[in-house]
Amino acid sequence: MPDPIQTGSPTSRTSRTSLMQNVISQIQIIIEEAEEKTRPLEMEPYRGRLFELFVMAEGAGLLDEKLESNLTSDEIARVLADHWELRDSQAAASLVHGNLAGEHLSKMRLLWSFLRMWMEWTYAWQRWHEFHGQN
Repeated sequence: MPDPIQTGSPTSRTSRTSLMQNVISQIQIIIEEAEEKTRPLEMEPYRGRLFELFVMAEGAGLLDEKLESNLTSDEIARVLADHWELRDSQAAASLVHGNLAGEHLSKMRLLWSFLRMWMEWTYAWQRWHEFHGQN
């Protein structure tokens, strides 16, 4: 039986979109909670919660860059940067000139930490079979 997420039917596209929005929303909540408590994302419980979302995204096949809508680090970064208004010309100009507002700087640092972890997990997951004798 084909995976409904991969078939492209209207129902599966709606489910995929809903799942993607939920995962991104949960990522945003975790990052904002870590920011509020001034804790690094690499520490528990944040890292574990983010990894659970990564596993969910991978299990649903949403880490594939070839998909029009996906949950790759680039796509998540784009969505969160839009949510936090980090992509507007004012924030971008401030980043270039080194005077990014504290609120934006904090979010940008956490976003970079998140992206680094997400990319590392993606890389490791893609190479799992290579190192575990799957013939």
